[in-house]
Amino acid sequence: MVFKKLLGALGVGGPSVDTVLQPDPALPGGPLSGEVRLRGGGTDVTVEQISLLLVARVEVEGHDEEHDSTVVLERFTVGGGFRLAEDAEHTVPFTVTLPWETPVTHLHGQSLGPILGIRTELEVAGARDKGDLDALAVGPLPAQEAILEAFGQLGYGFKSADLELGHIRGTGQRLPCYQEIEIVPPAGQAHAVNEIEVTFLAAPDGLEVVIEADKRAGLFSEGHDTVHRFTTSHHAVPQADRNAEVDAWLQQVIGARASHAAPYPYAQGGGHHHHHDDHHRSGPGTGAVVAGVAAGVAVGVVGGMVAAEVIDEVGDAFEGDDEGEGGEEE
Repeated sequence: MVFKKLLGALGVGGPSVDTVLQPDPALPGGPLSGEVRLRGGGTDVTVEQISLLLVARVEVEGHDEEHDSTVVLERFTVGGGFRLAEDAEHTVPFTVTLPWETPVTHLHGQSLGPILGIRTELEVAGARDKGDLDALAVGPLPAQEAILEAFGQLGYGFKSADLELGHIRGTGQRLPCYQEIEIVPPAGQAHAVNEIEVTFLAAPDGLEVVIEADKRAGLFSEGHDTVHRFTTSHHAVPQADRNAEVDAWLQQVIGARASHAAPYPYAQGGGHHHHHDDHHRSGPGTGAVVAGVAAGVAVGVVGGMVAAEVIDEVGDAFEGDDEGEGGEEE
């Protein structure tokens, strides 16, 4: 018995954990439901706490190099304070609310590239934590989808999406990272701008949209970046109105002179220095350009999207970062 307790303390023969998430993509600011399935190990244990961690794979830019890391976006406590008998089965259902700024991973069923996961941590008295990691799919809010659709109908094409560690100054950003969706202009605008990066910062009362344009050099001007912040509502409006709204934003962004660019540096924190030059960031696992859109799927920015490579095991993306969660918010 003493030897069995020692093995338990070393994590050998302890309880197993399997977390099952809802099959449909979640939405930013919306509920995420599922259940944590436990099976007792070789001895009775007390489960002190069950936690779910919303984790993300992010790009970190330093002075000399760029690398990937894992940050914790949110932590939820979903259970605990019970005895789990040897070989017994116990299920803990849960429903938690995702942060409004949760990055979007899928659009019209297509992966955009960013990788999110739900990591389950089991705190057991006298034993090491057992864990489980599951991929999380997040779709866009209706307003986000309509704005992306507007870009597509205005002739812009999706290039890539990634997550950057840091904060955008002058915004209400709360999470330790932000999502950049890179789109390329139609032929009629290619002379003026190389690409545009769109960041959504959702909140209960509305949506901040940060648009950065990498503008080309002109005959009498150098190339430069302009950053503009717009706000809009979550209310449903006709797509034509969304198209007009986005078109007005673009006229302001692309038509802005250097003196009208945002006066604040784009990002701060986390050792991150936002830059462009000829370096184009892309989300992990991006693959070939999708040739078309399946029947019944809305036309738009997804029509020119870069498909993400299929990820069989989300754990591969977070491998080696178990101790690298420095972005966790207290």
